[in-house]
Amino acid sequence: MSRRPIIRIRVVLHEGAALGPGKADLLAAIAEYGSIAAAGRSMGMSYQRAWSLVDELNRYFRSPVVEATRGGAGRGGAHLTSVGREVLATYRSIEQKATKYCGAEVERLRRLAPPEGPDISAPK
Repeated sequence: MSRRPIIRIRVVLHEGAALGPGKADLLAAIAEYGSIAAAGRSMGMSYQRAWSLVDELNRYFRSPVVEATRGGAGRGGAHLTSVGREVLATYRSIEQKATKYCGAEVERLRRLAPPEGPDISAPK
């Protein structure tokens, strides 16, 4: 089965601070589920890892991108701030533009790759 190549973007904001597909997907999941824990679970990620990434993201920008409310079942939650929504929308726009404007180059690379992908299994 031939898969269409995709472009994965990592935006380096400054040394030690980068926004890539994983963090963008986490923000989208928080927006969808209204919970850091549920967002992490949906991505197969521990709550601790999800919270750590949210903490990093909140420190990358001048204002927090996620606000969380502590509480038990039905009382806690999380949501993207207006900055968080702007960060996610801008990142998705970058992805879309890269895909649109670099499609020919990506296709050229795909033609140079084996049809089923490289054999990366351990040597025999």
